[in-house]
Amino acid sequence: MKTILVVDDEPQIAEIATDYLRLAGYDVVVAGDGVRALELVRGRRPDLVVLDLGLPGLDGMEVARIIRRESDLPIIMLTARVQEEDRLVGLEVGADDYITKPFSPRELVARVAAVLRRAQKNGDQADIFRVADLTIDEPAMRVTRGKEEIDFSPTEFRVLVTLARHAGRVYTRWQIVEAVHGSAAEVFDRAIDSQIKNIRRKLERNRAADGADYIHTIYGIGYKFSDA
Repeated sequence: MKTILVVDDEPQIAEIATDYLRLAGYDVVVAGDGVRALELVRGRRPDLVVLDLGLPGLDGMEVARIIRRESDLPIIMLTARVQEEDRLVGLEVGADDYITKPFSPRELVARVAAVLRRAQKNGDQADIFRVADLTIDEPAMRVTRGKEEIDFSPTEFRVLVTLARHAGRVYTRWQIVEAVHGSAAEVFDRAIDSQIKNIRRKLERNRAADGADYIHTIYGIGYKFSDA
């Protein structure tokens, strides 16, 4: 049974989330503040954290930063803030998904299930993997669709692998830069846009559909590889 840690200082919201997640078959533990949340993360080792952004004292952003420094534990952010900047910052610090309050409890359960599925796939990584109709051989830096080999530059290949290995996860431009070039890289965001444009152009060759059906633009945030 998967264990979900729900972190929210509003007891009613925590109770609703807990009830629905338990009905869906999850074990649930609850924390009302950031300090207790970190204690439970280290002690109970949950499989996923549902983390409120607006916690008293140690806020959700800082809790997420600490968790991400210590592990790859999946994080879903809960936020009452609707500004694009807040969603962007949440993803930048390592959240795998976010839900804006007020939220549907059924949507929360569905998001939890989806993030856990992605985490399971990522935990079973292989050197050669399939996504959509592509086969990606990472050591050989080779991408094929059927018998067709699609040529990419080394940087384009690393961008594609970063997105494809985590299909469905939204990546900000800076997260892609860090994954491809390292945290010390001085690369403009628009350089990533150019790489994505080239990848899409190459993917659409000899194909009726546009390469955009592989890589989706998330307006104002970044990109994700289709998990459909």
